[in-house]
Amino acid sequence: MPAKNQQNLARRSPVVVVMGHIDHGKSTLLDYIRKANIVAGEAGGITQHVGAYEAEYAAADGAKHTVTFLDTPGHEAFAGIRQRGAVAADIAILVVSAEDGVKPQTLEALREIKAAGVPYIVAINKIDKPNADIDRTKTNLAEHEVYVEGWGGDISCVPVSALKGTGVPELLETIDLTAELADLKADMSAPASGVVIESKLDTRAGITATLLIKDGTLETGTFAVAGSAFTPVRYIEDFKGAKIERATASQPVVIVGWNEMPVSGTPFVTVTGKKDAEKMAAEYAATHRTTKPNVQTAQAARMPGTKDEAPQIAIVPLIIKADVIGSLEGVKHELAKISHDRVKLKIVLEGIGEINENDVKTAIGDPTIIVLGFNEAPDKKAQAMIERSPLPLQIKTFTIIYELANYIREILTAKIPKVYIEEMLGRAKIAAVFSKEKDRQVVGGKVQEGMLETGAAVRIMRREIEIGRGTIRELQQAKKRVTEVREGFEFGTMIECKAELAEGDKIEAVHMIEKK
Repeated sequence: MPAKNQQNLARRSPVVVVMGHIDHGKSTLLDYIRKANIVAGEAGGITQHVGAYEAEYAAADGAKHTVTFLDTPGHEAFAGIRQRGAVAADIAILVVSAEDGVKPQTLEALREIKAAGVPYIVAINKIDKPNADIDRTKTNLAEHEVYVEGWGGDISCVPVSALKGTGVPELLETIDLTAELADLKADMSAPASGVVIESKLDTRAGITATLLIKDGTLETGTFAVAGSAFTPVRYIEDFKGAKIERATASQPVVIVGWNEMPVSGTPFVTVTGKKDAEKMAAEYAATHRTTKPNVQTAQAARMPGTKDEAPQIAIVPLIIKADVIGSLEGVKHELAKISHDRVKLKIVLEGIGEINENDVKTAIGDPTIIVLGFNEAPDKKAQAMIERSPLPLQIKTFTIIYELANYIREILTAKIPKVYIEEMLGRAKIAAVFSKEKDRQVVGGKVQEGMLETGAAVRIMRREIEIGRGTIRELQQAKKRVTEVREGFEFGTMIECKAELAEGDKIEAVHMIEKK
């Protein structure tokens, strides 16, 4: 990022990331602050994207302050999004339920906050619940080396009820104090720079990206460059979708019209001319030759460890289309956890945007392919192809990550090749050989273990070595034809086999069973 001009520095609003375990109330807390129901817009009430929002509040002295909040998913699959959120923020709020205490994603969020090196505040949420216990939660935090004020540490801790708003003013005051101590400043006269929060494909507008400005001022007529992607800034949208003329440090904005999908988490800068933008993008591409998700057709990819498998390994081929890069990362992370030693998932295509004609054509060419849309559905042309397809296609769309994972888990389980093993029914010792005609021999003996039955396959053993195999064609007991002879009884039998039986040989009746 460009060096700041110390003479032009001015205080900027803090960027706050809200992190914690799934369902501990992160989005509900933001809803109360913003007075807008964002949770209802997320499938199943689970945040599956990074949301960037500005909130204005009045401090105790009446002064108005603005805070930019980043809402990140708590679901374990979206670790990459949370990590980007922590890196982009100035301050983190670690939300912990007063009912449940510290949970796995709480610890993961804490690790990401510490790795990013940002100061953080603990918000103990759900204090209005009957089972809430603030002291127990603080003790639980201390057990994981999070020492809050009054409990042997200096980490700010605010008990809140995101549902009722209790403690929220105190939390905002704590954010303001933490921001003041952090001395957050920006050069508003400089060209805008910051970080790409998220990017997606809009079928009408093209590739769009949410940018978080960390320094300078963004104006129309300039060009934004993020890695190998660039775009003219024809217009700027704020987090509400309203068009604005300019945006300054700490503001989240949406810019439309990128030449390619900018990678989430990539720093961006602005330049005045197209040639400068193209040059910067080309230089980046030359030194960072990495595979990026393709907007339309997607790159061929495979799950980790998926090589050309031996014939006995069943392959489940997948095409994955998601609305944004963060969603695609989450889906792949979740699928990587689904494995079996005899079935492998293989990603044939992946990409951002609607399920399109190319995806459907690929699936028609190989009907074993499963097409997964996460927050995306087939476009009109693709839908028409699906309806005309002579073969039934496996195309499924989802809006909740764990429902997608459960579906694929069921598919994988059903595809596991059945393995059969040989189980012994019984063992008998040959006492006499009565006759032999071609491959059929009539012998007599006694069942030593288990049972023999008509039609069973037999192993012929001589001195514990298998000399051949055959089939029991007929059984007699006490000169009467029977279907089985049990342990301890003598028998006569006709065995069809190529090996020549002799007195003292043993026969082991076997059958095949499915291995569980």
